[in-house]
Amino acid sequence: MSDLLERLRGRGWRMTSQRRVVAEVLDGDHVHLTADEVHARAVQRLPEISRATVYNALGELVALGEVAEVTTDGRAKRYDPNAHHPHQHLVCSACGVIRDVHPTGDPLTGLPVGERFGFTVSGVEVTYRGVCPDCA
Repeated sequence: MSDLLERLRGRGWRMTSQRRVVAEVLDGDHVHLTADEVHARAVQRLPEISRATVYNALGELVALGEVAEVTTDGRAKRYDPNAHHPHQHLVCSACGVIRDVHPTGDPLTGLPVGERFGFTVSGVEVTYRGVCPDCA
């Protein structure tokens, strides 16, 4: 069983066939699908699943904190099932492919105390940009 499915079962999320398919589609490393891509893959597994059902399931997963919404450069929202594994993203400027990356060190150390303007910083989002090998 996938990590996401295990977490959802542990939380007591009602596992309908539609919800299960959405969770299965999102399973894996480096998965950053748009809602339309999730729907297209879900339809292959469960032809009667509606776009609205997919959007509703994604919204619930985000609200639960089990899936993160990722937006880069005004492109469509993408859904990242690795919400419980701290990581950053590497984005291709040409095609938009996204990869999870795990740099070493604490990204908060890059922000000097004098540049925090009194904020209590609770998180950091870093996005690395470049061109993937397929687009190079």
